[in-house]
Amino acid sequence: MSGLSGARGARPGSDHPESLDDVASRARNGDPAALGELLGALQDDVYRLALRFRWDPQDAADVTQEVLTRVVTRLSTWRGEASVRTWVWRITVNHLRDCAPTPFEAAQVSFDAFAADLADGIAPLAPALEPDHEILAEEVKLGCTLGMLQCLDRDQRLAYVLGEVFGLSSEQAARISATSAATHRKRLSRARARLRHFVEAHCGLVSDRAACRCELRINRAVESGRVNPAAPRFASPATLREHARAMDRLYDLASLMRAHPEYRLPAEASLDIQQLIAGRVTKESRNSG
Repeated sequence: MSGLSGARGARPGSDHPESLDDVASRARNGDPAALGELLGALQDDVYRLALRFRWDPQDAADVTQEVLTRVVTRLSTWRGEASVRTWVWRITVNHLRDCAPTPFEAAQVSFDAFAADLADGIAPLAPALEPDHEILAEEVKLGCTLGMLQCLDRDQRLAYVLGEVFGLSSEQAARISATSAATHRKRLSRARARLRHFVEAHCGLVSDRAACRCELRINRAVESGRVNPAAPRFASPATLREHARAMDRLYDLASLMRAHPEYRLPAEASLDIQQLIAGRVTKESRNSG
């Protein structure tokens, strides 16, 4: 998992590494540079969680901006009882739980419906798409695995992403999701079982007996608008290199779900956050003048 690291670079004049909590303390005390550093260190973690929870990159970027806005406005309430990263992840989880339904949720897409869609859309690749087949197959794979997560209810989805994808302990995940470790483990176990049953029956990356293959799904994905050959949502040349390394080992459910690029918050969304910081600094300067 990306994120959750504690040590950072040393402050000028100090030989000791500065933790993210130290940066947060400086930001809470009014240091604008520390505030920018703090949000820069957190934004990709928030985005990666939001993307797996919401599926759509633009939706995830919007969530990230909303969460980081809350971090800026509520930082004075952080008292250090938990690490600042855990505190921010709690804010993220609470926000995601309160968000409007995703299109998958609104359509009440179940594993059975997802499986029927996969079976109905299998066809040889159209010749016109052949030159881009590698990146389009990767786009199908990434979108499909994110879609599988949408078939879980929100509590199970959160438990699976925190525990299996990001590798948090039961205690860490329970603190973030405001539940008990036992409840988290129960949700995680159920999510694993449901996803494992689905991929073993339907995903050719996991089971040789399954009929679905990413390349055989490209035509339907393009026709339905889920994949735009001119502007993929998830895949890029860099993700293809990561995919090539991942394919050196056999897939199982966990490796399939983790075989995603290190998603980063889009540059335009990051710029909006920088403007938020600048606006806050300007406001505070006026108030103190």
